[in-house]
Amino acid sequence: MKKLVRVSMSYMIFGLLAGIFYREFTKWTGFTGETQLSVLHTHVLILGMFFFLIVLLLEKNFQLSKEKNYKKFYIIYNIGLGVTLLLMIVRGVLQVLDYPESAAISGIAGLGHIIITVGLAYFFQVLFKAVKE
Repeated sequence: MKKLVRVSMSYMIFGLLAGIFYREFTKWTGFTGETQLSVLHTHVLILGMFFFLIVLLLEKNFQLSKEKNYKKFYIIYNIGLGVTLLLMIVRGVLQVLDYPESAAISGIAGLGHIIITVGLAYFFQVLFKAVKE
C-alpha cells in the first residue's frame, strides 16, 4: 500500500511542477495562445494522483494486489500514462515555441492512450475478480 501512496505522491509533485512550468514557460516566452501545457497539470493530478488514491482505497478494501493481473495493470498503466504525459509536454513546448504540428507526436500520443486503455482493462479485470471473491 505504501507503493500506491508513493506513486500517488510522485504524480502530485509532478502535476504541481507541471503547473508551475506552464505558467513560467509561457510567461518567459510571452505566449498567450492555446497549448497542451495548460491542461497537463490537471491530467497528471487526475490520471495519476487521484486515480492511484482511489486504487489505494480499493486495495485496502479488496486486496487488489493479490490478484494475478494486478502487476500487469500497474506497470502497463504507468507506462501508458508516462508516454501520454511526455508527449503532452513535447507538444505543448512545441506549440509555445510555434513549431508546426507533427503527425509523429500525435501517433505516439495515441499509442500512449492505447497503452493506458490496456492498463485500465487489466485494472477492471482485477477489480471484478477481487470484488467477486
